[in-house]
Amino acid sequence: MAPWHDRAGLGRTRLGRTRLGRALVRVSHAFSILTAAIAFVLPGTATAGDVPTFAVDASWPKQLPNNWILGQVGGITVDWQGHIWVIHRPRSLTDDEKGASLNPPRSKCCVSAPPVLEFDTDGNLLRSWGGPGEGYEWVGREHGIEVDERGFVWVGGNADNDNAILKFTLDGKFVAQIGKIAPSLGSNDITQLGKPAETAIDKEANEIYVADGYGNRRVIVFDATTLAYKRHWGAYGNKPDDNKQAAYDPKAPVSQQFGNPVHCVKLANDGLVYVCDRINNRIQVFRKDGTFVKEFFFEKNTLGNGAVWDIAIWPDPKQTYLLSADGENNEIRVIKRDDGSVVGSFGHNGRNAGQFHWVHAMAVDAKGNVYTAEVDTGKRIQKFRLTSDALK
Repeated sequence: MAPWHDRAGLGRTRLGRTRLGRALVRVSHAFSILTAAIAFVLPGTATAGDVPTFAVDASWPKQLPNNWILGQVGGITVDWQGHIWVIHRPRSLTDDEKGASLNPPRSKCCVSAPPVLEFDTDGNLLRSWGGPGEGYEWVGREHGIEVDERGFVWVGGNADNDNAILKFTLDGKFVAQIGKIAPSLGSNDITQLGKPAETAIDKEANEIYVADGYGNRRVIVFDATTLAYKRHWGAYGNKPDDNKQAAYDPKAPVSQQFGNPVHCVKLANDGLVYVCDRINNRIQVFRKDGTFVKEFFFEKNTLGNGAVWDIAIWPDPKQTYLLSADGENNEIRVIKRDDGSVVGSFGHNGRNAGQFHWVHAMAVDAKGNVYTAEVDTGKRIQKFRLTSDALK
């Protein structure tokens, strides 16, 4: 048996441990209450893993073959295989950029790549084609590309008479076209387009939606096989109006018509249609029949070329987010699709990897990788890898 003084010390030690344990229980209980209170007060707060975040992959794409170089990149999309398709503008290259193609050559580099290129996710070039050919007239300034699951590629343009959408096979064989390379007939004509910016395919309905565009002020829908006209609408579901508009003013009442360009159209799985009204700094949301649902404004004080250039729909099961490219502020916003709130952004004006100069179009693959395309003097494509757990 321990001496009496040892037994007393042991008792004091046990008492101290008991008091310490009770204190820890009280602290733990208080922390639990605080955590619950925060969750109650902020029920919509997302954890870091819920919101998409990204890091640039500076090694993508790989060097093009044949001494090729890209001009302004007018469109980018991801097909059902996860391949990345781009359409660029060979005629936007300056003499020093295409020096090897001049007669006589002024330098070792470079030669324009064909307008349409297909890449895999590792940045390998898989095929390329495009330009004038038999049976059709190529566009004057390449703008917009879409690839459907039936194996067709749809391209457009936004030069003065680029009032058509051209349809090709995956290998570049001409199939058909909507409209003509000829003067526009206005926003309510159903045979001709108006410098269309972008297209989207409704696979189940076999319809093609056109953001129409730089000349017209509407969304127009056609049968994707017969190319027959289905319907069209303007802002708020109104009949489009081609009357001259005042310059955008953030202090003025919001425009009841789309501005030029109507720059993108995207379809969500729940049947909602998202439209980029670029100059008016807004996304308008519709049902497929053209019924207006709601609108979201972003950076309303932005002038110049506007703040809403393109949209990509996040590929999680609920399509929780929209990603929106802003070529005036040169960033990409992460937006909650249900209420339009901005929960993140990435990018900055500049020419380093991960920065943008006129980020013009974007796409996202099933793994959450984002691909971007730049015009003006940007003239490049970039890849951003998903760095958060945002595909639950």
